[in-house]
Amino acid sequence: MAVNQSVFVELDFFLLIVLSLLLPAAIYGYMMWKRALSRLAVFGFGISLLVLAGVNLVVLRRLADLAAHTPSLLDDQFFTSGISLALYLFPALFAGVGINIISHLLVTHLDEAERRYRAEHGER
Repeated sequence: MAVNQSVFVELDFFLLIVLSLLLPAAIYGYMMWKRALSRLAVFGFGISLLVLAGVNLVVLRRLADLAAHTPSLLDDQFFTSGISLALYLFPALFAGVGINIISHLLVTHLDEAERRYRAEHGER
């Protein structure tokens, strides 16, 4: 098996671009564009952002392993040095937003359930 000269020509690198920039931007854009969303759709977006974060971490780890085995110094600087820490901020952001979306749904549901309970049982 021949070793590529750079990870920037690997399919995983292009997958990283899609997972880190294009797909999340499409999800955020769609959520902002729609005037009304069902709870199930919002939950689906939250879960997709969490899954995207996990897959993004796996791809980043794989690219770091591949970069360690290529002769290119640019790969090493980008994926195996301190600069790579910045790349891990994207999945952290996606996971945080996904958890926040799901948490929002849960809090909203619990508020409505408490309101219904008070209405049914005559409490203040």
